[in-house]
Amino acid sequence: MSPGGGKPGYRQLLRTPGVWAFLLPGFAARQPFAMLTIGMVLLVEHTTGSYGTAGATAAVTGVAMALCAPRGGRLADRFGQRTVLLPGVVLHATSVALLVTLALAHTPAWTLFAAAVPAGATVPQVGPMVRARWAVALNGSATAPSGVNSALMTTAAAFESVTDEFTFVIGPVIATALCTGVHPAAGLIAEATLTLVGGILFATQTSTAPAPHPVRPGAAGKPASALSVPGVRALAVAFLGIGAVFGGMQVSLAAFTQEIDRPGINGLLYGTFAAGNMLAGVVYGAIAWRRSPRSRLLAAYAALALACAPLWAAHSVTLLAPLGLLVGLCIAPALITGYTLVDALVPGASRTEAFTWLTGSVALGQAAAVTVAGLLADHAGSHAGFTVPLVGTALALVVLMGLRGRLVPRARGVIASGVIGHRPPVPVD
Repeated sequence: MSPGGGKPGYRQLLRTPGVWAFLLPGFAARQPFAMLTIGMVLLVEHTTGSYGTAGATAAVTGVAMALCAPRGGRLADRFGQRTVLLPGVVLHATSVALLVTLALAHTPAWTLFAAAVPAGATVPQVGPMVRARWAVALNGSATAPSGVNSALMTTAAAFESVTDEFTFVIGPVIATALCTGVHPAAGLIAEATLTLVGGILFATQTSTAPAPHPVRPGAAGKPASALSVPGVRALAVAFLGIGAVFGGMQVSLAAFTQEIDRPGINGLLYGTFAAGNMLAGVVYGAIAWRRSPRSRLLAAYAALALACAPLWAAHSVTLLAPLGLLVGLCIAPALITGYTLVDALVPGASRTEAFTWLTGSVALGQAAAVTVAGLLADHAGSHAGFTVPLVGTALALVVLMGLRGRLVPRARGVIASGVIGHRPPVPVD
């Protein structure tokens, strides 16, 4: 119960001291992440006339981001978010400017692929940084009694999921409007500008940032990676499957609307899918859950796999729209619970890195799904592309069930940043 007698919820969450100092600039700084891919596709297709080249360029960016994001998160844990973010946003803006220049100059495709690597590698991981700040704000808050802050972490994870989804709803719309209504390069130019300005504003909020955990002089060995925590590896596999849903839905919905000669409703169908995700996130975060995060994750992921099963058989808008809504409703609980588990599994010294592993897994799963679903849709139609979310979530669910024992924090020592900390056990279902 809160001091005022109410249940922990969004109102109490947003009244946590200091959170608005990082929420507003954090929202501005993460907005460009949703604009990058679509802005790149529209510009490269305009200059090359090839959706294949445009998609490949965007895929290179996604893979580079997925591979480099955890390294950036680890550096942020060791040296502080400001130290990593300030040069990172400058490098990203420069890399995007180079890509725009090369595209407008009609240089060979390989130069675009080469420029896409640093553009993806330097994408600022503002979302994971905001999540790490929530953990600091709630764990250090003295305004709530014992037990309330742990419940608020689930609410904070839900709030971040809704914020991410809202970003991915309005970001592509802004980028598309700029590319089609102003100039084909306007979307990427706006992305680079927002990254630079928003990132700098976010980085300057040092009072809410987690304390850095540098390597101590004379400490034996290198700091352990967050990926050394078994539960993080299990969650990374689960988030690969979630990425497969995002990527498979994007490509397959576009292919479906082309097949029925109604491409204009693609945005409506994907918006329905995204709306389900947002709605479920809002509701999920408002509930005071009694079951453990592990059992909630397994149940949510099983529901997601089941929701993806009938997609391939939907051959009309009237069937596909509610199915897309259902899939969206099942994504948010799995995402939110996965991020909530990180706070219980990973010491604070490695938390930002752990969040970036999950974000990178989503991006990697999405890049793979976009490629596979696109090939299947080209050769066998959109119904074949819709099998990608099903296969991706089913395989990830099998692995997750096999590794479910790793999703429970143990009472033994946990190695992070060269030190050993101890966590109390948590209830197990």
